[in-house]
Amino acid sequence: MCGIAGITIFNPSHQNKLDLIEKATSKLNKRGPDNIGVFKHQNTGLGHARLSIIDTSNAAHQPFTDATGRYTIVFNGEFFNFSEHRQYVLNKGYALRSSSDTEILLYLFIIDGKDCLQKINGFFAFAIYDNLTEEIFIARDRSGIKPLYYLHDENHFIFASELKSLIEFEFKKELDYSSMLTYFHLNYIPAPYSIFKGVYKLMQGNYIIIKNKTVIQKEYYNIPYYEGKHSNISYDEAKKKLYTLLDDAVKIRLISDVPLGTFLSGGIDSSVITALASQHTNHLNTFSIGFADEPLFDETSYAKLVSKKYNTNHTVFSLKNSDLYENLHDVLDYIDEPFADSSALNVYILSMQTRKHVTVALSGDGADELFAGYNKHEAERRARLQSFSNSVIKNINPVMGLFPKSRNSKLGNKFRQIEKFSKGLNLDEKERYWRWAGFNDDENLMKLMRHFLVDADVTLNYRNRKADLLKDISATDFNGVLATDMRMVLEGDMLTKVDRMSMANSLEVRVPFLDYNIVNFAFSLPSAYKIDAFSKKKILKETFAHMLPPELMNRGKQGFEVPLLKWFNTELKSTINNDLLKDNHIDSQGLFSVEQTWKLKQELFSKSPNDAVAKTWAMIVFQHWYKKYMS
Repeated sequence: MCGIAGITIFNPSHQNKLDLIEKATSKLNKRGPDNIGVFKHQNTGLGHARLSIIDTSNAAHQPFTDATGRYTIVFNGEFFNFSEHRQYVLNKGYALRSSSDTEILLYLFIIDGKDCLQKINGFFAFAIYDNLTEEIFIARDRSGIKPLYYLHDENHFIFASELKSLIEFEFKKELDYSSMLTYFHLNYIPAPYSIFKGVYKLMQGNYIIIKNKTVIQKEYYNIPYYEGKHSNISYDEAKKKLYTLLDDAVKIRLISDVPLGTFLSGGIDSSVITALASQHTNHLNTFSIGFADEPLFDETSYAKLVSKKYNTNHTVFSLKNSDLYENLHDVLDYIDEPFADSSALNVYILSMQTRKHVTVALSGDGADELFAGYNKHEAERRARLQSFSNSVIKNINPVMGLFPKSRNSKLGNKFRQIEKFSKGLNLDEKERYWRWAGFNDDENLMKLMRHFLVDADVTLNYRNRKADLLKDISATDFNGVLATDMRMVLEGDMLTKVDRMSMANSLEVRVPFLDYNIVNFAFSLPSAYKIDAFSKKKILKETFAHMLPPELMNRGKQGFEVPLLKWFNTELKSTINNDLLKDNHIDSQGLFSVEQTWKLKQELFSKSPNDAVAKTWAMIVFQHWYKKYMS
């Protein structure tokens, strides 16, 4: 797990930018605190910040060049099955000077070219430079677990693991207003777009070839979802295969030359990963966070049941709300593109505390998207039924305005959910998904920004991007919803959150559920194996029920809400009213409607804040980012 950066210059008048590779690479020091390395040749520079995991010796430092001196690689990620290909490389006559996965990957590329991507089981973003042809090959893993930003113009092609690194190459920064609309709906910006015009995220399962100033991007992998087409495997056989695939995925991800553990939240997903990992290692390290001030959301008792069952070396970090707030500004400072999933704070603290004990942690991310584990999945399943209750709920929306709605009380949250469900029933499948995935409707979204910024081109771009994100959703196959979750929510929100917050603490997080063999298998199954009237994540729960304490099996999905509303009414109130969302600041900034921002604050401090909390947080994150990177 590392950070990479690179530049290749097309216009000789920009040759001096080659010297910026050192600054760009140094910005990735938290991703790779163990070594910083830079390579330069002709008009190309590569940088690497290393977090040593496999072969921690100097022999595996990067940039790594082959024995002939022709090919050089910078690699962020892990190639878990590299040892399977070691003999293949040796048989081709190549002598190895390290025991690293990086060297095997480089020689696989030399031997097989782009076809090497089909042999990699892992997560990655890497670049390989051929100094003979001056060609560069760049690729990103199948699920988009590891990030890669890039910019291509007539002067150069630049790339980096994080936007803060890319910015060091001194390109002209222009806000992409269509991306801003997407951000203020979803609270994140999904690939391939970014907050800046001309800056893109390499799509998951894609590679780029740069040769003779020409840039070609192609897809080498896509989630194998085909509407209405499923395998004929029986449910019992599917359970057996899922067990084998996930056990193999966990086992291969235990390869490490540094201390390793698992996140153990007390939910099904992390408990399954922990149970399987415990079968392949003695006294596994496990880590949980508890919430001392929020007992409703504290799941540590369930995590302890799993730890006791498998005799793990378990550590609980019990947090107070003050602990969360103390780390809030560190999270905001690390974010280099607007990203307003507030649970990033929890992941940051969990990663910070876990890193004191281990360098690698396995997580349960991806299971909800693969096997339909979210409450929104149950809501969508119900919305597709022709039922009397749906007919009733569909028509009560006008009445819901009478009830207070808030995520911060049980009753208020229930009213909020009923209203959201009611509105969704009046929309088609695509629009309902979009509405439930975010916090705004398009009409209010357009009003939030200054009208002269949201011109016809911006609006058209926003709608075209939205249509592309929703292309797999249909009325006939629920798997289309899950495929959309994988491509949009998982890549843009969940994986981004885990990558940035873990890397901010130099911790590598591995995700067994996103082994491509499991992803391929999950999308070969009919959705009825995953969700029905009785259960979400049905096949996952029933496959591993015998391995988990029974107390875990029948409890609802529990999520922790960061106490933003409390902070907005106390510690952050001055920041909202007198700084980042102050009327004259909004007016002089020229991006947002003063009237709409004022209405947002009014709703936030009312008895019925509803989604104003999430909307306000998105504004605060954006304004903090804007002040740091655009002022």
